[in-house]
Amino acid sequence: MKIVYMGTPDFAVTPLRALLTAGHEVTAVVTQPDKPKGRGAKVMMPPVKTCAMEYGIPVFQPTKIREPKAVETLRHFGADVFVVAAFGQILSREVLEIPRYGCINIHASLLPAYRGAAPMQWAILNGEKRTGVTIMQMDEGIDTGDMLLKGEAAIEEGETDLSLQDKLTRLGSRLIVEALEKLEAGLLCPKKQKQEDASYASRLTKAMGELDWGLDAQTLDRKVRGLYSWPGAYTYFRGKLLKVCEAQPVWEDTDGQPGTVSAVTKDAVLVNTGKQKLALLQVQPESKKRMAVKEFLLGYKVGKGEKLG
Repeated sequence: MKIVYMGTPDFAVTPLRALLTAGHEVTAVVTQPDKPKGRGAKVMMPPVKTCAMEYGIPVFQPTKIREPKAVETLRHFGADVFVVAAFGQILSREVLEIPRYGCINIHASLLPAYRGAAPMQWAILNGEKRTGVTIMQMDEGIDTGDMLLKGEAAIEEGETDLSLQDKLTRLGSRLIVEALEKLEAGLLCPKKQKQEDASYASRLTKAMGELDWGLDAQTLDRKVRGLYSWPGAYTYFRGKLLKVCEAQPVWEDTDGQPGTVSAVTKDAVLVNTGKQKLALLQVQPESKKRMAVKEFLLGYKVGKGEKLG
């Protein structure tokens, strides 16, 4: 099939490679504009653009996909179907109706649960044990279209959003190849979503990363893992920001105020929470590299009762 592929982050790269390996013709890749990133504000290409350039595929980077010029450009690519994976812009009805098979989305949840921008992160934050990928026929709503294929995956103990992304992007790659084969053969059976079962995974914000030590240790651990890639969990230590990169709940009752250090071992700093304790295992002090707590303690003498936050 002739495909226009729309995607932006790392999650969208593996499915693009899978479609090419399966023999589909990707006539163009549509992705977000290059953006400055990091301290030096160096302009970076989206991961999907980098992948497209490897294969010599034309890249289109509209600021607004709904603008008439952008819509006209999409028409000229002559695709049978648009495949979308974490593109980052909402498609208008005019765009959705361009290809004869419409627009097919690779969504990283078991719809109708976790519609929206951050399904993997919210699944971890909410303590879900299972999630998956849904291949869906797009409509004008946000992840409200008919479901075409589903695949499930376990959320393992200690799973971060980064490891879950790797798992789901591989699952999504297999499903989208299967879905397009069945679509062309007329073997797909679209299934309506039940609105009463729907939930929404809103966009993440930097403020979400701050650890509220009054919460229980399990909730804080899920925040560390769910926000691992961005914005990262953080607290404050001696007036400076301290990112918490890896932690683990400890099944011990608190012995002090939430946010106070309960104990220090050679490999961990145990912090009291609203319920149980949280062992900090890997941190990143302000303006420094990420490091194991064992390394952190070589430069900082941390004592019982010291306050974080």
